[in-house]
Amino acid sequence: MTETRSTCPYCGVGCGVIIESEGARITGVRGDPEHPANLGRLCSKGSTLHLTATPMVLQTRRLLQPAWRPARGAAPEALGWGEANERIAARLAAIRAEHGPDAIGFYISGQLLTEDYHAFNKLARAVVGTNNIDSNSRLCMSSAVVGYKQALGADAPPACYEDLELADCLFIAGANPAWAHPILFRRIEAARQQRPGMKIIVVDPRRTESAEFADLHLQILPGTDVALFHGMLHACIWEGWIDQAFIAAHTEGFEALKALVRAMTPAAAARVCGIAEADLLQAAAWFARSPASLSLYCMGLNQSSSGTAKNTALINLHLATGQIGRAGAGPFSLTGQPNAMGGRETGGMATLLPGHRDPANAEHRAEIARLWRVEALPEKPGKTAVELFEAAARGEIKALWIACTNPAQSLPEQALVRRALERCELVILQEAFADTATSAYADVLLPAASWGEKEGTVTNSERRISRVRAAVPPPGQARADWQIASDIAAALEKRLGLPRRFGYERPEQLWLEHREATRGRDLDISGLSYALLDRAGPQQWPFPEGALQGRARLYEDGRFATANGRARFVSQPFALPLAPANAQYPLALSTGRLRDQWHGMSRSGVVARLFGHEGAPALSLHPQELPRRGLAEGDLVRLRSAQGELTLPLRADAGVAPAQAYVPMHWGSEFVAGLGVNVLTQPGFCPDSKQPELKYAAISLQRLELPWRLSGAAWCSAGEGAAMRASLRALLAEFAYAHCVPVAGPEGREGLSFEAACAEAPPAALVARLAEALGLRGMGVLRYADSQRGRSRLLRLQGEGAEARLQALLLVGERGTAAWLLPLWRDALPVAPNPNQGRQLLAPEQLETAPAAARSPQVCNCFDVSEASIRSQLGHCSGTPGERLAGLQSALRCGTQCGSCLPALRRLVAAQTEEVSP
Repeated sequence: MTETRSTCPYCGVGCGVIIESEGARITGVRGDPEHPANLGRLCSKGSTLHLTATPMVLQTRRLLQPAWRPARGAAPEALGWGEANERIAARLAAIRAEHGPDAIGFYISGQLLTEDYHAFNKLARAVVGTNNIDSNSRLCMSSAVVGYKQALGADAPPACYEDLELADCLFIAGANPAWAHPILFRRIEAARQQRPGMKIIVVDPRRTESAEFADLHLQILPGTDVALFHGMLHACIWEGWIDQAFIAAHTEGFEALKALVRAMTPAAAARVCGIAEADLLQAAAWFARSPASLSLYCMGLNQSSSGTAKNTALINLHLATGQIGRAGAGPFSLTGQPNAMGGRETGGMATLLPGHRDPANAEHRAEIARLWRVEALPEKPGKTAVELFEAAARGEIKALWIACTNPAQSLPEQALVRRALERCELVILQEAFADTATSAYADVLLPAASWGEKEGTVTNSERRISRVRAAVPPPGQARADWQIASDIAAALEKRLGLPRRFGYERPEQLWLEHREATRGRDLDISGLSYALLDRAGPQQWPFPEGALQGRARLYEDGRFATANGRARFVSQPFALPLAPANAQYPLALSTGRLRDQWHGMSRSGVVARLFGHEGAPALSLHPQELPRRGLAEGDLVRLRSAQGELTLPLRADAGVAPAQAYVPMHWGSEFVAGLGVNVLTQPGFCPDSKQPELKYAAISLQRLELPWRLSGAAWCSAGEGAAMRASLRALLAEFAYAHCVPVAGPEGREGLSFEAACAEAPPAALVARLAEALGLRGMGVLRYADSQRGRSRLLRLQGEGAEARLQALLLVGERGTAAWLLPLWRDALPVAPNPNQGRQLLAPEQLETAPAAARSPQVCNCFDVSEASIRSQLGHCSGTPGERLAGLQSALRCGTQCGSCLPALRRLVAAQTEEVSP
């Protein structure tokens, strides 16, 4: 077995991993105990990374060779790399000649490596001649970028992970690290245990697991963060909790801000936010008066039409109270993607240039032009993500090159995104996985190397650069992203008669060129090299030439990255969301993450066990909203916004506040009928950052009468899963509601579950197509049919006699018909442990007493421990909450591996304590 040190490709924590491989096969993964970001820990996603690279996944789910569709909707036809490169170069050159360079757009990804980013940025600006290059980081981090630049002078998070252990007050706003950044949350849990006096405040419209862990949860109304921060600042000024000496020596603009927040009294802010004034005052006191206050923030602040204002309003609090530039203090933006920071460093967005430069600055353009040895860079402002697709929908963008991202799932207003892709003359998709929603719209499919197959670097949230290393070669003809971009750039240079600037043979050459772009800048890494990173491990920037180590914290000397060295107070008034709830759309919908899934699930979605915690899409409402609206849990409801509609089952969740709604962001058209969750979100964006308001949409609900239900499920043998999934996915659109998700079962089984609903009995032909997709045709299928009532049941068994188990099933009828069979299939239980139950398999009537109980929700993914098992075991545990938790972990092992379920375990322990208390 070979071991290779690399970096996790999921969130911006930047965990180190050790990849275990044998030959060309990845066999395992574990946390790297020497990596300073995670010290050996991995979350549920990171610990299952090797399952995204199994031989079956490589053979059935990956793009393995370049392909070109002869016509839209046609099957892609394979071709070699040489021909693909030349054909792409020819088409791009023709479009450029006829419509100009700005008819071409590039949409890339925060999951690319720094070297990949550099190649694409240089291709777009130095060869094609356009600033139309943007990243999906626009959807998650651009408000943080602009907020840092406006207030502190540079896009540079000033804190580091060590500050989690050193903070006396932790202020978490618009973030749920318990699920979105689990390894950081492990550090927060450990810090609280070591320092019980630490105060934790969470600002979130939902009561998340992070909020449950806090001393104070400010459950504000969606979109009111600026009012909260202004109210807190008003309190700090009134009570004398500000640092006058720091303000005078190191900042500017405070008087204007003081005048702005004068009207936002704590009482007024509390009314706007929907919280108690006393809670706001408590938060202000802890934040201002603690020896060191650290804020953590993410999408809840960024994904907003006021995203930059929210960021700067929070930074204002740090500046006013002097909580910055020292250990345990500062505004710390948590990066969403593994290399969103690296993309920002390389200038891989329309509003950036390499080395934290500005494309609107002529001197900055000239500096990069000299570095790249081109006469000049384009001056015309580039289009950002939403603008890029809006322009394509209007016909202005003729060619879109999309790399390592899935805009047909992740962008807002999906109906417009699909129109844009359909109208483009040329859509190039450079991707590792074959079955993303965007792939159906691509004229060209280019197979890219993925995790475990790539070489390069990434930068995490604390400005730490880590090496990414290949453990195995890419499968088939897949290539590294930088190589694909470089080869096509070279072919395009030749066609355009340009000097050759793309002759890269290894990723380090691109990195060295990127390094030179940082020299003398705030992110200077001229003192770093691949050799140093290989020898000494991950390093933080800045790390200028001659330095012995990077800088853990910025602005410790009180001098900021502005022209005069002073930080700026930014005065932006509170504003409501662009399209607030109203009489037509009375509910405020928010989106967020699942604990065990990642973005559009193109990678994490190939691991069936990651669906154990949340196995199907659902809309969450507060329990009191259901009777008020004549709804019941499990009802199918149509969600409508001004942009589109989607049908989902309903779930009661006390963590969601009244008059609000919540749905996870991950569910796209690959898993659910319709265009996915983002058919509802609106494309309005922050005027400063151009980041869309993905966190807020006004919706209405309508209960649907869909009495006819279809439940299908099948365990898949090796090699069957991808074909079965494709067949089932093709049927999603045939139903008013449907979803198709992977399922992990006992003894390593993997299968698929398909649920659908319709207003009338489904046509026999449609049922037959579904049966065929599930392998329920031919010999050996047990059948029951009642044509008068429209009921049918198809079963395939595996094994004999008392050992027989359900291999596949399809149930058609009214809601609940033969539903007792589904747990038998899911848990691979014997179908006939006694003669009476065996006779019920095809009985016309539903069993009065189901022989198998509904499956209890999974809590621990690593060891597949259910909530029911935990509650049962807790009945045998005694002592303090900590002792009961330890006893639970000892007995069931839950929470002892990745730790992602620890917040849920603590909640269950606390609930049991309340139940047994007198």
